[in-house]
Amino acid sequence: MSSGKRLPTIEPSSIKNKAKREEIFLRQKHEKAKAKRQRRLELKKEEKDNPELHEARLRENVPVTQETTREFDEAVVAADDGEVAKEEEEDEFAQYFNGQAPKVLITTTPNASKPTISFVKELVSVIPNLEYVKRGKKFSLQQIIQFCRNREYTDLIVVTEDHKEPTHVTIVHLPSGPTAHFRLTRIKGGKQISGHGRATSHYPELILNQFTTRLGHTVGRMFAALFPQVPEFQGRQAVTFHNQRDFIFFRRHRYVFRSGKRVDLQEIGPRFTLRLRWLQKGLYDPTSGEYEWMYKADLETSRRRVFL
Repeated sequence: MSSGKRLPTIEPSSIKNKAKREEIFLRQKHEKAKAKRQRRLELKKEEKDNPELHEARLRENVPVTQETTREFDEAVVAADDGEVAKEEEEDEFAQYFNGQAPKVLITTTPNASKPTISFVKELVSVIPNLEYVKRGKKFSLQQIIQFCRNREYTDLIVVTEDHKEPTHVTIVHLPSGPTAHFRLTRIKGGKQISGHGRATSHYPELILNQFTTRLGHTVGRMFAALFPQVPEFQGRQAVTFHNQRDFIFFRRHRYVFRSGKRVDLQEIGPRFTLRLRWLQKGLYDPTSGEYEWMYKADLETSRRRVFL
């Protein structure tokens, strides 16, 4: 006898007997999966008969992620923002986007450890025209900056360490700034990556992803100014700075075309993660420098709030 009414669902948590509770839970789980599978098959059949239903579902089925639900930020730059485009035509990095070749020097803290030196050597293989100079004990950062300015270097990179491990990267754009300081984590050298490729001396292509705010544009252009703006495509090497929730993930790959339709990637390395700690206008000045932005714990009012 059937009344046509659906029986109420039993909550497994209300059953005291453990064996019975697990039995009911597994049965309900199986029934839900079966109903979901049946609904998926029906939907597939309906969309096969009517392709417009498939297109409508894809338009409406937007996944809910922290990226898609990020808080509105007035600093986000629109693609057609003429004011920002005008500023970037005259900013500190404009000349490097007009063909000037970068000349970059990298150094470390005095008496740098082996892991730090290894990381620096990886960077030397990544950035063309990058020169490593061992740092002496008696030279301050301000003296090194003046040394670079006198010899017409365009950028200075300083890798600092703590407990004999590289922990921070400072980039000073020359001759007049700005200066950015990053936290460095999750380092993995090329030889530690399974199936890694071998780097060549070709200038890589540069990919900057999701640097959407005014601050993000400045940081992205600072990275771009380290690389020649004329990549050598025959090397098939691509360097990526991918920003996600203010964590900047670095990767380097070689791409290979397969039969004109498929592209395979082979990671070369290294891989590491950066997070901006502060951005200072002008050259590095720890006492009287003007900070354009500085990380503070109280800024993180929400996981959906980002700054780059």
